[in-house]
Amino acid sequence: MYLIKKLIVCLDQSPMDQTLVQYAEFISKVNQTKKIYFVNVIKNLTVPKEVLEEFPNLVENMINERKEAMEAVVKENYKDTKGVSFSYVVKEGSLSKKILKLAEEKSADMIIIGRKINLPGTGVASLRLARRASCSLLIIPEGSLPKLTKLLVPSDFSEYSKDALEEAIMVADKYGKDNLEIVCQNVYSVPSGYHYTGKTYEEFSQIMQLHAEINYKKFIRKIDTKGIKITPIYTKDDNDDPVEEIVSKALEIKADGIIIGAKGRTAATALFIGSMAERLIQYNDSMPLLVTRPKGKNAGILDYILEI
Repeated sequence: MYLIKKLIVCLDQSPMDQTLVQYAEFISKVNQTKKIYFVNVIKNLTVPKEVLEEFPNLVENMINERKEAMEAVVKENYKDTKGVSFSYVVKEGSLSKKILKLAEEKSADMIIIGRKINLPGTGVASLRLARRASCSLLIIPEGSLPKLTKLLVPSDFSEYSKDALEEAIMVADKYGKDNLEIVCQNVYSVPSGYHYTGKTYEEFSQIMQLHAEINYKKFIRKIDTKGIKITPIYTKDDNDDPVEEIVSKALEIKADGIIIGAKGRTAATALFIGSMAERLIQYNDSMPLLVTRPKGKNAGILDYILEI
């Protein structure tokens, strides 16, 4: 994986901005981030021609006002600015389209966006960005506090699960091996036709967990853990909803965040992040969620997706 050298933070002049700026500082310290773009996207800056003739500086003043508001919230909540430079960007149009374009233009390593719970807003932009961004996406629920003591990494032992676990390992390595625990969770289920084998439900459940344990051992051998302890756990899905099991386990172990890999790894599959990642984005409002994607994996389809 890679360090977060360039970071995009989506602000909207709501109380959510304070949380996102605090997370931006937290991440930049661990990653030695050099550049942060604080961005505010306005749906519509159109002003009638007659009004502009009377007030020719109106749009410019509106933009400057937004930039000044962003500067003020950053100054209040970002304490240690050493080694990092800021840019304040105001765009007009669709949030997801403008952020995607900016991330491509600036070769961003990560986008941070808020997840509102009680504040006005929706999670549509988060899902669109997760599907289409050419870098990782960090979704921060309203009221979250920037801290790292335990991370949950759901895994089905696939390549994109490997990306997620390697990201967690890199974070632990930078943050401090003794300060952060990684829990790798596999959610397995008992197939509906288990009774044709002559086994009871409990017996076949044990068989499924045994296979999960064997697959984890094969999976972890392919990963450089950098000496960091990783605890595997196995959860049986009784409700046909692995996402519910993941969030429930994260809350149970008091995780500070969840890391999951985006499914798309090539231009042909880049619009697909996997049903589990999509469900997590929609379902989870309890803790930060990092959707990892190897940088640049969506390169080459930007012009197409911006037309969607």
